[in-house]
Amino acid sequence: MIQKRNKIRDSIVTQDINSLSEKTGNVYKSVRIIGKRSNQIASEFKKNLEEKLKEFSFYLDGTEIFENKERIEISRFFERRPKPTLIAIQEFLDNKLSYYDSFEKENNILE
Repeated sequence: MIQKRNKIRDSIVTQDINSLSEKTGNVYKSVRIIGKRSNQIASEFKKNLEEKLKEFSFYLDGTEIFENKERIEISRFFERRPKPTLIAIQEFLDNKLSYYDSFEKENNILE
């Protein structure tokens, strides 16, 4: 997943609660949506990191993994990426997330 570096801030910025609650009508729902997306992004980052590190690892005595320069550079690249929470907040504010609230859907059917 390639992110445009210029759209996502590198540090956390205080968010306006009203802008978060406009889309769902509830701040807690918005935070839950952002949190779930953040977990998805984090697991994707972890999977990508593990795949890239596997290419450069080899075992010495079956217990030790030799750290080489390429592995260190890959790890640093992933550390410099924006945090998953920042990416999820930006996606939410840019209306790039779609979500489904099953509880509200069930209540509307019963009415």
